[in-house]
Amino acid sequence: MKYAIVEISGRQFWIETGKYYDFNRIPTELGKQITLNRVLLLNNDGNVLIGQPYLNSVIVKGKILKHLRSKKTIVYKMRPKKKTRKKQGHRQDLTRVLIEDININ
Repeated sequence: MKYAIVEISGRQFWIETGKYYDFNRIPTELGKQITLNRVLLLNNDGNVLIGQPYLNSVIVKGKILKHLRSKKTIVYKMRPKKKTRKKQGHRQDLTRVLIEDININ
């Protein structure tokens, strides 16, 4: 089993080939190839490589499938005994990326 832990958009993701993941919005066109070079860890069938902080010899290639928005989350703020209430919704802009290959140079 081959997987990598990648840092993208301020968060860390466990990445496997052939699967898609939703990241924060990446401002590029649909169908375009992207490379993720901030690889923190790589497990290649039991051979574990750990970066300090990143692995420069590992490149993850992906393809942008679509841009979408997440489910609505409700933000509710209330100050007790002051009759102050604020209800607000938020939908995060996301980009769905299909991971095609994990290359080791």
